Amino acid sequence: MTKDLSEKGWNFDNSYARLPKVFFTSQNPTPVQSPKIVMFNKSLAMSLGLDREKLESEEGAQVFAGNKIPDGASPLAQAYAGHQFGHFTMLGDGRAVLLGEQITPTDERFDIQLKGSGRTPYSRGGDGRAALGPMLREYIISEGMHGLGIPTTRSLAVVTTGEEIARESYLPGAILTRIAASHLRVGTFQYAARWGSADELRTLADYAIKRHYPEIEENDNRYLTFLHEVIKRQAMLIAKWQLVGFIHGVMNTDNMTISGESIDYGPCAFIDTYDPAAVFSSIDREGRYAYGNQPNIGVWNLARLAEALLPLLHENQEEAVTLAQDKLSDFAQFFELNWLEGMRAKLGLFNEEEQDKPLIKDLLDMMQKHGADYTNTFRALTLDKPEETILMGTAEFTQWLERWKARLGRQQESKESYIQLMKNSNPAVIPRNHRVEEALEAANNGDYRVMEKLLEVLSNPYAYSPEQLEYTTLPAPAARPYRTFCGT
Repeated sequence: MTKDLSEKGWNFDNSYARLPKVFFTSQNPTPVQSPKIVMFNKSLAMSLGLDREKLESEEGAQVFAGNKIPDGASPLAQAYAGHQFGHFTMLGDGRAVLLGEQITPTDERFDIQLKGSGRTPYSRGGDGRAALGPMLREYIISEGMHGLGIPTTRSLAVVTTGEEIARESYLPGAILTRIAASHLRVGTFQYAARWGSADELRTLADYAIKRHYPEIEENDNRYLTFLHEVIKRQAMLIAKWQLVGFIHGVMNTDNMTISGESIDYGPCAFIDTYDPAAVFSSIDREGRYAYGNQPNIGVWNLARLAEALLPLLHENQEEAVTLAQDKLSDFAQFFELNWLEGMRAKLGLFNEEEQDKPLIKDLLDMMQKHGADYTNTFRALTLDKPEETILMGTAEFTQWLERWKARLGRQQESKESYIQLMKNSNPAVIPRNHRVEEALEAANNGDYRVMEKLLEVLSNPYAYSPEQLEYTTLPAPAARPYRTFCGT
């Protein structure tokens, strides 16, 4: 620890830097010409125990750009591997540097990472830089996910660098300061299993357990329990994605965290019209990471984690495989429990009945058939305004409403109680794709007011406030489908 926790400011520890050297390369960020803070998350800074005033100054811009290394930091680039669209490859932080781990006034530990901070030994020919648009996009989406109550990395700041970077055209450069419970990934364990020794794999697993699952350190087979706990967290996380209509877009194994946080908001998006086959990412040409396929990809990724952990699960490989398969088979049940609980809450249901699942499925099928907006359909039901959905007037929806009202009437809770449950479970607003693009376009022209207003609305998406009403409107019909692009 570098200082008294009662003081404001950087309070770095560097536990990852104490791991075997195979897992990282010590690396300072590459300085930039003229950094300028364009976004700064004041409330997050305060919760981290940082000196807000100092960070809003020129000194803060120098730190967030990587031009100045804070006292106590030990910058490094992490090594990891990953299956990208099913193909295994060596990866690593090709354009990011971990400054260290901030210890907060409440004794929590968070990674402080600069994304877009220059080339590293893992850059694989890339320039190590990031464009302003994708960094602002990650800022919006990650803070939007936080507002929705979904475990996520967060964004502390974005600085412009005063430099241009070459993509399809020349774009303004930027660096994002990302905050995470850690940057340990499924791909970190794949890397350890392929290129590390058995002792290094064990050391990594012990580190992950100590950092994220300390309650299981004394378990007889803590590595099997570790796998079990990661499976549980990921099942819960992906269920939360499905419940709000979020599509990650690039669920490679290097983008699945051990902590259970959402990470890497590249070609992600939120669905408007409900469609399990929805894909927005320009690079997902086969629909591997479609909205409805995310649970399947989740368990596929977790199987890769299980493979990496096999040497730790049992000395007999056949027995290790059996143990791993047994744990992986629990994913479907964990996901279903979380998803069903969430869907019941979205419909105001406190208890469980056998016919709840058909009730939910029939609503989703109608939404898909008629092209209904996912978020606004549940919003209309919450406000008891079914006439505001395009489903209204169809015989099947009229019958469904009767079934739903009868189901609500069979529970003891009052109407006020179930409406409040629905308000707590159905966001009035989400980071709609056209609103995100609108904010990014304005910011690229130097106007950050649109983005700031959007962030304010997204900070409490369950408020159902008058200010949120304009953000519930759907985009105008487009000639071409909405597409998102990878920031590199």
